[in-house]
Amino acid sequence: MDAAGLAFAGISRQAELIRAGEVSSRELTGALLDRIGRLDPELNAFRVVMAEEALAEADARDGAAEVGRGPLHGVPVAIKDENDVAGQVTTFGGSSQSTPAAEDGVATARLRAAGAVIIGKTNLSEFGQWPFTESQTFGYTRNPWDPTRTAGGSSGGSAVATAAGMVGAALGGDGGGSIRIPAACCGLFGLKPQLGRVSFAPAPALWGGLGTIGPLTRRVEDSALFYDVVRGAAPGDRFQPPEPPMSFGEAARTEPGRLRIAVSTKPTVPFVGLDREQRAALESVAGTLRELGHEVGEADPDYPDTTAAFTPQYLGGVRTEAEMVEHPERLERRTKQTAAVARLLPRASFEWAIRRGVRQAAEVNAFFDDWDLLLTPTIPSQPRRLGALDGVGFLGAVVRSQPMVAYCAVWNLFGNPAASVPAGTSSAGLPLAVQLVGAPNDEPTILQAAAQLERELGWPERRPPAS
Repeated sequence: MDAAGLAFAGISRQAELIRAGEVSSRELTGALLDRIGRLDPELNAFRVVMAEEALAEADARDGAAEVGRGPLHGVPVAIKDENDVAGQVTTFGGSSQSTPAAEDGVATARLRAAGAVIIGKTNLSEFGQWPFTESQTFGYTRNPWDPTRTAGGSSGGSAVATAAGMVGAALGGDGGGSIRIPAACCGLFGLKPQLGRVSFAPAPALWGGLGTIGPLTRRVEDSALFYDVVRGAAPGDRFQPPEPPMSFGEAARTEPGRLRIAVSTKPTVPFVGLDREQRAALESVAGTLRELGHEVGEADPDYPDTTAAFTPQYLGGVRTEAEMVEHPERLERRTKQTAAVARLLPRASFEWAIRRGVRQAAEVNAFFDDWDLLLTPTIPSQPRRLGALDGVGFLGAVVRSQPMVAYCAVWNLFGNPAASVPAGTSSAGLPLAVQLVGAPNDEPTILQAAAQLERELGWPERRPPAS
């Protein structure tokens, strides 16, 4: 396997090659660091590259006894810079923090326990507020399919690092689409898990009842492996869903049987139009699912008005994070405005909004009494040009963000698992995508259906020009 093939092999295959002795962790880590050195000056996926630490960690993996090695032994991964990595500042995408984290966050610690090598931390919009990875401190993160376009956000750095083959997988987070949107923009598989599936300890939750964390990957099996390593509640977690009926890895290897799949183009944001090529991609994937033997029909969930439930949680989440930083004077102007708006709401509205979201979820999820999965667009249009946040404050950023979250954010409020699935490329050479939404706690069915689509559509073989 040549260097590019190794870089794009994905974490499951990379782990197999290390176990078989066909490549060492140091060789793999060194090869990926070389790619980062060549590609990242243009793409700007990484906030910091931990080259010396990663090579030392790789050497330690290579020197470890074979007995007791974890499923990611020696495999490099990247971490979105809202998660703690010991010895590194957690910047949240800005300049308001200066003290390195004393220890790893829970997800990072679980990755290390599984044998992974932490190669660096990736860029995001400040506090993950926006679906564009554009930071006043760290600049634009560029889409490897067209570097003049957005990579989406807020986990754009993790998406670009994975899409360009700088890592086989990277940890992201999703409070309103922030795994699925960059996955759609960059041609990746991105599963937002059930609320609470991955601990964000020591915090009891991320953005109230909205936020989750998880990986961006090229392959479904890589996402499943990553989740099987990091998932599980920790003491003090507010949301603790039941264990799934099978491991995610088993789900990705298991045929689902005949599913009932509803197709909907109904957005949850008014006045959002669906791009012609995104619509065609949705229809094509629906056709593929029919050919695979599934029952596919048109049906729209009965969406309520979620403004009163979503907005206080979003604002309160940003306010809480902004109040915890060391240098609040360094926050972006937009973030200061977000926090100022949040302070207009009584703190009690935060808990009220969480409870309202739970009630609305119970109502909407009656839809899944009749359907196993919901198929929608992930984003309504193709990735826009860079500069979405240039020259705008809080309200302008909200307006420009609304179309990007029109199909994603509602499922953060309801907590359901949902995944962005690659669906070809547009006439401009940009990724197209669809979203699969599952019933509460039913990531396995999403993984099963997505694995079927991956075998039919073959998206992991497509590599972006900038890679």
